[in-house]
Amino acid sequence: MSAGQPGAVLSSGVSITGSVKFRNQLQIDGEVKGTIESAGTLTIGKHAHIRGEIRTKSVVVQGTVEGNIFAAERCELQAGCTLRGDIEAPRLVVDENAAFLGSAKIATQKRP
Repeated sequence: MSAGQPGAVLSSGVSITGSVKFRNQLQIDGEVKGTIESAGTLTIGKHAHIRGEIRTKSVVVQGTVEGNIFAAERCELQAGCTLRGDIEAPRLVVDENAAFLGSAKIATQKRP
């Protein structure tokens, strides 16, 4: 699946098995089993359930993720979300009411 328009949405009730790729912005409120890749911004909505690896520029998690997250810029775990997996990102924001079971590798790139 390719979503090119900014602000594309996978609504609740939609279930995808396979890889999801998009350019700018995508909000997922449905279910995805597989990898999600983008150089853009991903929002995982409150009703979303993701099983698989996520590789994006930035990601905001409001729903449930079972898998590792690799964010080039930023990862945010909001209140009520659940993440079972590891995070690798230069910046990580975790709300005190977020559930996070895994490890985090926060490494900012050193500038010469």
